Amino acid sequence: MEQDHQPPPRQPEGCLTVAIRVPVRIVVLVLVVPVRLLWDAVAAAGRAVHRAVLRPAGRALAWLGRTLVVVPLVWLGHGLVRAGRVLVGVPLAWLWRWLAVPLWRYGVAAPALWAYRYALAPLGRASGWVLAACWSGVVWAASGVWAALARLGSGLGIGLGWVGARVWAVLGWVGARVWAVLGWAGRGIGVALSAIGTALVRVGLILFVVPVGWFWRRVLTPLGHAVAVVAHETGAAFGHAWRIAGHLSRALGRGLKWLGWQLAGRPVRWVWRTLCAPVLHWARDTLWAPAARAAAVAGRAAREALAAAGRTAREALASARDTVRRARADAWRALAGGPPREPGRHPARTLGSTTTASGAVPAPEISLHKTEG
Repeated sequence: MEQDHQPPPRQPEGCLTVAIRVPVRIVVLVLVVPVRLLWDAVAAAGRAVHRAVLRPAGRALAWLGRTLVVVPLVWLGHGLVRAGRVLVGVPLAWLWRWLAVPLWRYGVAAPALWAYRYALAPLGRASGWVLAACWSGVVWAASGVWAALARLGSGLGIGLGWVGARVWAVLGWVGARVWAVLGWAGRGIGVALSAIGTALVRVGLILFVVPVGWFWRRVLTPLGHAVAVVAHETGAAFGHAWRIAGHLSRALGRGLKWLGWQLAGRPVRWVWRTLCAPVLHWARDTLWAPAARAAAVAGRAAREALAAAGRTAREALASARDTVRRARADAWRALAGGPPREPGRHPARTLGSTTTASGAVPAPEISLHKTEG
């Protein structure tokens, strides 16, 4: 089992490979190290710009767009939807319920049903009887014509079959003789073409294949091996040089980072901790926190006032709707007539008793005739 997992032994390398490897790696290292240092510097600068500039700018633009564009559009959309519901939806629903549906039901559907039941259905039954009688006559006539045509076709088929058999026999004999002649001619032509093809193949083999094979084995194959070795060593040298340049770049970056921290980061941190943080904490605790609490109390009071105003408006609208509904019902009853409407039970009374609920005002005692009058 251990022998199965052992790596295969390395093949011995030629002198050409060893002679090319060292100078190629030196040259590539000299060329790649500045490129790698420049690449790492540009990448570090790009990451710093992204963290310090692009990301905060993107967040600010997103907040600005959401505040100035999205929120106003959402409020505008809600307002348009409500306006469309009030100005379009409610009138259309009223027209559909009180105009379109009765017009369709009593102006179109009921007359159409009556016409179908008392006019079209009897006419359809009568036309069905007439069509059934006509179809029976057509079927009887077609059966007679088909029988006559079948008898005539059988006689013609027998005669045409006898003539066709005789013609087919003559054509078969002639075709067999012509096929035999063509077979003899084809075999002769095939022998001649085979001889010519063999000669051409041998001439092409001698004039083209043998020289090309010699040139491939003696010239192209060694040249290809040399080019492959140079390309492989160059690629390997680029890989080694890039890794070495990466180690050098990381070491240089760590040194610059330590130097920048010692020269700028440590003094800035000391100034922040010693001077800026106490001043900001004092401003937060002394100025910002009381202002924020006062603003919160004012906002809570405004919200409560708006909620109370909204409840009052909703109750007023509900009362107005109830009054309009009762007035419409009384007007319809006065115009069309109908049984007298019973007065609605006052919400202060409990069901099935004369006792009132706690804290409710008792309903006024009004007679039925007075209410309807």
